[in-house]
Amino acid sequence: MKKYLILSIFSFLLFTNCDKAKKEEIPKKNTYVADNYTKKEVNIEMRDGTKLHTTIYSPKDTSKKYPILMQRTPYSSRPYGEGKMKTKIGPNVHLMKEGNIIVYQDVRGRWMSEGVYDNMRAYIPNKKENESDEVSDTYDTIDWLVKNVENNNGNVGTWGISYPGHYATVSTIDAHPALKAASPQACIGDFFFDDFHHNGAFLLSYFRAISLFGTYKDTPTDSAWYSFPKMDSQDQYQFFLDKGPLKNLNEYFQYDKIDAKTAKNKDKIDDFFWKEIIEHPNYDSVWQRKGIIQHMDKVPATVATMIVGGWFDAEDLYGPLETYKGIEKYGKDNYNTLVFGPWDHGKWASSGVKNSVGNYYFGDSISINFQKNIETKFFNHFLKGNGDKNSGLPEAYVYDSGKKEWKSYDAWPPKNVVKEDWVLSENQKLIYRNPNIKSKTKPSKINFISDIKRPVPYSEDIKTVFTPRKYMTDDQRFAARRPDVLVFETDVLKEDYTLAGDILAKLKVATTGTAADWIVKVIDVHPNDTKENNDKLQDHLKMSNYHLMVRSEVLRGRFRNSFEKPEPFIPNKKTAVNIKLQDVFHTFKKGHKLQVQVQSTWFPLIDLNPQTYVDNIYKADEKDFKTQTHTVFTDSSIEFSVLK
Repeated sequence: MKKYLILSIFSFLLFTNCDKAKKEEIPKKNTYVADNYTKKEVNIEMRDGTKLHTTIYSPKDTSKKYPILMQRTPYSSRPYGEGKMKTKIGPNVHLMKEGNIIVYQDVRGRWMSEGVYDNMRAYIPNKKENESDEVSDTYDTIDWLVKNVENNNGNVGTWGISYPGHYATVSTIDAHPALKAASPQACIGDFFFDDFHHNGAFLLSYFRAISLFGTYKDTPTDSAWYSFPKMDSQDQYQFFLDKGPLKNLNEYFQYDKIDAKTAKNKDKIDDFFWKEIIEHPNYDSVWQRKGIIQHMDKVPATVATMIVGGWFDAEDLYGPLETYKGIEKYGKDNYNTLVFGPWDHGKWASSGVKNSVGNYYFGDSISINFQKNIETKFFNHFLKGNGDKNSGLPEAYVYDSGKKEWKSYDAWPPKNVVKEDWVLSENQKLIYRNPNIKSKTKPSKINFISDIKRPVPYSEDIKTVFTPRKYMTDDQRFAARRPDVLVFETDVLKEDYTLAGDILAKLKVATTGTAADWIVKVIDVHPNDTKENNDKLQDHLKMSNYHLMVRSEVLRGRFRNSFEKPEPFIPNKKTAVNIKLQDVFHTFKKGHKLQVQVQSTWFPLIDLNPQTYVDNIYKADEKDFKTQTHTVFTDSSIEFSVLK
């Protein structure tokens, strides 16, 4: 049972039981697929001879031709075997019910496909004969499908959420001529900035997911071949604090039994993904080769793309934004659109009526309307319609998470955005800096102690989670009231203030040590007298003075000048640290306040920085971890993209 739960977490096809408003669309016994589709399982041979397991669902009505909608996945195309069928197929219920040929494929080295898996397998630009990568595997699969699947109309679309979203992006590179539409959703873009890393900091909270991707397998299987580390605690903060340095986690990835007397195999790491992480702490060629956003210049104009993401996606926020921007940069003639809503990871695929992230409620039927009026319309236009650029959809369809309403723009960020600087000033003030007035005030210092034994938690919840999501909208009052979190806040806003685009924190800092992480959070402080409440709110909270986290990001300080060539801080020397925070679309409404928090630990969302420079944090010793005093100077600022 646990195995199936974990798979559902990572496949992110987050269809839940239909509520009353949706029950009429799918029969109560969920027999629609079995009643209306036939299933066929085939092994498609790639150019190097490797066979990939592929499941094809074809409409029983053979009176017309249908497009092919394909998802390639590392999370299994189950159920396997004759007569065993999924109860829901395709991107959404509308595309399922109106008829499409739906295809699922286990990618190379996963589940029932042959070969050996490589996490984020690198793209090979100039392949030699019989040389394969995920791009060629996708091309070869599409080529086989259009030539061998009956009643297809010659048009293919790809989609996927999270890792399957990455494979949808891959499909667009050097694309097969039959590929007409692709929708990468919450797609991984670069593993040094997505999922397991954020700007070089390790996402310790994802540690239990490592084995899902790094356990070796070289033969097809219909059963899980990996296992997950067991935590002997329900308090993950204390669990990781007690474990100490990252190297103490190596024991969870040593699958061979260790001979305690001879110390044989003592340092052997069997998990190839964990080994990659600990042996490559910097943005070297290993991580650079795995990135896919570097190749958006190879997306032909013949493929229409719709990039989908959630403003509160904890896993993959960087990927979809950078994928969209990359195609925009190089594909001047491409049909390329962006959809971003008030969702966490993959929630746009949900059939639930109420849309909330953690404690925060955004409205009803947001995901349902996306599926019916945006996603379905996109695929139908390019796979069944004339496929021109007049799809009837906007270039950017984005949700204002402050006003709780959708907006359409012909560019993202919108063209009427300007940059504004706000100074992190004394007395916890966030003050607008007029570019025409030069400040004559000498910067002052704000100090705080970063205690290595009492790091700032990322959430006040006491629990363990496989991959954290809720914290993206968590109330940040618990952090604002700690002495090691600096708080800067505007006065009560007299009019609405809308951010639309990226954010750049331009910190001026110092430390008594030689290493430090820097975390910046942008927060919407709600009025004390608000009457707003919802049934998703945790019992101990009220919306009165709720500190909604709108955006947050970390930069491992050693990478402030280069992700490839880390460098220590010089103790007590004033140093510039710039942190790019991903795009937002949020209106801070009249009567609210805009707040910025600055801190140096965020535990155990990210691992602890020793605060003493070492070449490789994954190999740091207990003695390397030191409590330090950090300084933020009041000529630090934060640059917002403001909608005018």
